[in-house]
Amino acid sequence: MKGLENFYHYTGFYNVTPGHIIMILVAFFFLYLAIKKKYEPLLLVPIGFGIIIGNIPFLQDAGLQLGIYEDGSVMNYLYQGVLKGVYPPLIFLGIGAMTDFSTLISNPKLVLLGAAAQIGIFLTFFGAIALAFDTGPAGAIAIIGGADGPTAIFLSSRLAPDLIGSIAIAAYSYMALVPVIQPPIMRLLTNDKERRIRMKPPRAVSKTEKILFPIVGLLLTTFIAPAALPLLGMLFFGNLLKESMVTERLAETARTSMIDIVTILLGITVGASTQATTFLTPESILIFVLGAFSFMIATAGGVLFAKLMNVFLKEGNKLNPLIGAAGVSAVPDSARVVQHEGLRYDSSNHLLMHAMAPNVAGVIGSAIAAGLLMSFLM
Repeated sequence: MKGLENFYHYTGFYNVTPGHIIMILVAFFFLYLAIKKKYEPLLLVPIGFGIIIGNIPFLQDAGLQLGIYEDGSVMNYLYQGVLKGVYPPLIFLGIGAMTDFSTLISNPKLVLLGAAAQIGIFLTFFGAIALAFDTGPAGAIAIIGGADGPTAIFLSSRLAPDLIGSIAIAAYSYMALVPVIQPPIMRLLTNDKERRIRMKPPRAVSKTEKILFPIVGLLLTTFIAPAALPLLGMLFFGNLLKESMVTERLAETARTSMIDIVTILLGITVGASTQATTFLTPESILIFVLGAFSFMIATAGGVLFAKLMNVFLKEGNKLNPLIGAAGVSAVPDSARVVQHEGLRYDSSNHLLMHAMAPNVAGVIGSAIAAGLLMSFLM
């Protein structure tokens, strides 16, 4: 009987808490969004399943080495890629190898929309400080507004390692909910005439311009924010692999096998880091609220800045303000939302290519913002 009692003490039935049940239900919700609704399944399936892994109850500090926070456990070793900021630059390498910057090169002024959308980051930073967060955690929370999961993880690994789980889950949640959150804001801030504006087709971009862009882009952005070098260096390196046309095998690996492997490891470990005993706190709930505020302000900032630019642009060169919403760095989901909204009001007005310019500018902008925050707060 004593052996049976000892066995029972090691089971999940004995060690389960209401927090574990809550987190497992959250995991089911993530898996529902990913599988049924098809919201960012490549991210939410690993994260959702990781949440289940991280919340299987077990007897802690019994030498089993199971939990992600227990030294020597397999999950703890895999989690080091998150804690040390290894996975996010590898994700950026794959993004660079997948991204075509042609639209941005052909219309450089659209980079301003990507910059304008970062206003959500800095307003949320001051909001978090007003809510009594220290400056480091406030900076890590603020970056959620960029809707860029890897950047959020990278910055929080430097400024607030204890909050990585909450910040990463919030960032990826809002990335997945881009089609739900952004359209109402876009409709609220634009009128019917503005939504129907047709933009000139982007000009053709030469091969030389495409090759020079990642080199010049790296020099310009990292001279401004050297702290963003791990992210921007890998982003532009991946893009050069793609555009040089002489390293196609490397580019193919970066944008397929490598990014898929890293996404799996990142998603499963970030999910597992939401262990109920450390994750379910009032601080985590506040992070989700601030993250939502940051993301909405970022969307509004991009749309409103596009309207401001139109004041100074001649007729025929005006921007459709909807593309400003793509200034957040949820690539390519925000651009797809813009395309969908544009077609809703004019079935022949295709905005996808135009929206990709502020969308990829947003990726660069959020990395620069992260670098600036690191420079000031570390």
